[in-house]
Amino acid sequence: MIHVLILEDDHVSREALSRILAEYQTGISVHAASTYEEAKKLLGQEIRYDLFLLDVNLGGENREDIGGILFAREIREQFRYTFTPIVMITAIGALEMQAYRELHCYQYIMKPFSSGQVQEVVKKVLEKERQKQPPFIIVKRDGVNYQVKCEDIRYIEAIHRGIRLHLKSGNWDIPYTTLKQILLKVPEGMFQQCHRIYAVNRSEVEYYDTVNRIVKLKDCGDVIEIGVTYKAEIGRLLSD
Repeated sequence: MIHVLILEDDHVSREALSRILAEYQTGISVHAASTYEEAKKLLGQEIRYDLFLLDVNLGGENREDIGGILFAREIREQFRYTFTPIVMITAIGALEMQAYRELHCYQYIMKPFSSGQVQEVVKKVLEKERQKQPPFIIVKRDGVNYQVKCEDIRYIEAIHRGIRLHLKSGNWDIPYTTLKQILLKVPEGMFQQCHRIYAVNRSEVEYYDTVNRIVKLKDCGDVIEIGVTYKAEIGRLLSD
């Protein structure tokens, strides 16, 4: 499922964007907000967005309003959205350049827009995202942001005040991050939580043993415990 967040104060434009996205491709879930506050609430939900469509000006006749740019700054402050495409929508030609310079926006759409224009931009964005290989996450370690390839993570462990990434090349401790937060960063379906403190990379699993409640990983001596509350979920996974 592809999740798109739209921030547009004009009802007609907001409905048009939602309709265009729905008609363009199945599997797109649209989350629409009309105000900066509504958009912040959506951003705080446990959803990982793949694309943002933001109206630069949220003040109607007030051309000094740059609520969309302010919200774009909020997006970029979250590590999981460091490189997520942001497309600005504007009727004021000068404002999108500010967004380009400051916020690394992917593209902009000028109002009034057509269905074809929106679909073309969305097509380019989604194709670009699909071509990105391999998927990675952004983590902060010792005050520095790092890109970590998801395929290099064998499993993730929750530790005191942080998480531990068990990588093929060694272990990284990432402070002030929870297991729940890191699972929102990785591609959906790539990792399987099997315990309240463990999530395993499904491609690294050699086998699941639901009788002895363990996960054996390939080329790794570590044995991961399957929590009691996750045993049924793992069982369903094996039966699919």
